[in-house]
Amino acid sequence: MPDNKPKKLSRSQLPEDERRLRSQIARLVTNCGLVRGTLNVREKVCGRRNCRCARGERHRSVSLVASENGRLRQLYVPGSLERTAEQWVETYKRIRELLEELSQMQWDKLKRREP
Repeated sequence: MPDNKPKKLSRSQLPEDERRLRSQIARLVTNCGLVRGTLNVREKVCGRRNCRCARGERHRSVSLVASENGRLRQLYVPGSLERTAEQWVETYKRIRELLEELSQMQWDKLKRREP
């Protein structure tokens, strides 16, 4: 019966580019907030004649939007947290990019029949 446990390699056995990627991923996951989703900015007019939006200054609101089990969910993001939410969304995207790059490296290893 084959052993299905993943084989652990020491960091020194990994190629430099793979070590670099793994370190970047670990640093981002450990030190930064992250959230999956997209920030949706809405600007609307309320309809009151004396409101600033009647002069062109629309009301702005930001929501974090993400799909979960095939359904969209939204979360209002207050102005004081917009920058934080934006950073978290960007961190999540960066981690995904790095994971894709690491996955491609692993794909290539398997293709070359390397452990």
